[in-house]
Amino acid sequence: MVSSVLCRCVASPPPDAAAAASSSASSPASVGDPCGGAVCGGPDHRLRLWSLFQTLDVNRDGGLCVNDLAVGLRRLGLHRTEGELRKIVQAGDKDLDGQLDFEEFVHYLQDHEKKLRLVFKSLDKKNDGRIDAQEIMQSLRDLGVKISEQQAEKILKRIQTGHFWGPVTYMDKNGTMTIDWNEWRDYHLLHPVENIPEIILYWKHSTIFDVGENLTVPDEFTVEERQTGMWWRHLVAGGGAGAVSRTCTAPLDRLKVLMQVHASRSNNMCIVGGFTQMIREGGAKSLWRGNGINVLKIAPESAIKFMAYEQIKRLVGSDQETLRIHERLVAGSLAGAIAQSSIYPMEVLKTRMALRKTGQYSGMLDCARRILAKEGVSAFYKGYVPNMLGIIPYAGIDLAVYETLKNAWLQRYAVNSADPGVFVLLACGTISSTCGQLASYPLALVRTRMQAQASIEGAPEVTMSSLFKQILRTEGAFGLYRGLAPNFMKVIPAVSISYVVYENLKITLGVQSR
Repeated sequence: MVSSVLCRCVASPPPDAAAAASSSASSPASVGDPCGGAVCGGPDHRLRLWSLFQTLDVNRDGGLCVNDLAVGLRRLGLHRTEGELRKIVQAGDKDLDGQLDFEEFVHYLQDHEKKLRLVFKSLDKKNDGRIDAQEIMQSLRDLGVKISEQQAEKILKRIQTGHFWGPVTYMDKNGTMTIDWNEWRDYHLLHPVENIPEIILYWKHSTIFDVGENLTVPDEFTVEERQTGMWWRHLVAGGGAGAVSRTCTAPLDRLKVLMQVHASRSNNMCIVGGFTQMIREGGAKSLWRGNGINVLKIAPESAIKFMAYEQIKRLVGSDQETLRIHERLVAGSLAGAIAQSSIYPMEVLKTRMALRKTGQYSGMLDCARRILAKEGVSAFYKGYVPNMLGIIPYAGIDLAVYETLKNAWLQRYAVNSADPGVFVLLACGTISSTCGQLASYPLALVRTRMQAQASIEGAPEVTMSSLFKQILRTEGAFGLYRGLAPNFMKVIPAVSISYVVYENLKITLGVQSR
């Protein structure tokens, strides 16, 4: 097995291993692991990895291709599908030559084992260096999945059923009904990362934060969550959190819309002046104009986006529960485009309601009726093109920054657990959302001005490109960022409020928090 090649520390360690063993024994990584935690873990681990590399390099060409891994692992008693082996090669193949040289192989194993170590420690609730059935039950319960002790023992004993051409693989090799670090590492080390209980489970449902833009990539749910009905509870909790956070930050959102449409070099509307103007015109209640329909569109948009995302996931070619980052971007952007297309007339109504004067409309239905009578159906799709174009930079940058920050935290600070805690999640969500909004803001501004055209007296009909040129000519590049200050001011309170309400609603709905 892999352990016989990777780790020989317990059998005749080299003379210079004594010092390394004594120093590593006091570290947390050494619990249940005589090596101390590195790939092999001993002082001559590169020699051991070279031994494993030579064992797997069946054609002796200095590189591990898919066929080498298939044959070599089978000789070691491990059986992987061609798809799994291909993912291993792709994950470590830095020079894109279709195979792993020794340095790439070492780098892949070290990176992979660090993830394994994090997951192992996160599952090891008792911190005794072993995972038992109770800890598996607790970990799954934290993710909203309830299983019996018999099911947990089955997971513990036989982690996979094997293939008809190979033997059944057991994680618990010694029959103790517990898994120590060596058993965990040996079983998972040459599995592609998607097939282990991934670290992403500890970050899942963290992108639920709603800052009012609602262009983020949809949440992902496990098979168990879909089967047990936990997914709709997460969606309901997320929708409720979005409604509360949008209502709390609605005055800033309306100020942003007013500044996007009416502010210019000649009318340099400031934050205090904007609030004063709104209150003087319609009283304190006017600060929440447009919020009703902004909250109302959360439910249909979230539901359409979730359903579209689930269908698109099957079309992007991934057979995994958790998509890779580029697949999430494609699926999320397309799902967002479909959802936005479905509810876009509500976006136009929200803008018109936010810009209305006191007594102009009796309600959102009256507003919709007047727009339809005066401007026709096409008015409900003004600004549609820049809105669709804005989804890609927003979702792409939001997701990329979030993944980058997450990975940076894991690399630098994740020692005993992969669970980042509340403040790290809030910080990552806030920064990534802010970056996404910054990149897509000019398109959002042009969209809002196009939506508002008919509500401005004497405003000519303009296209997206002509409006961009007009803004740059009359206001400069700064004009594309009118209203940015109140937009950024609402991010931190929106994320914080959304998180607090989301967590409390999950408890109310019977969803276990992590």
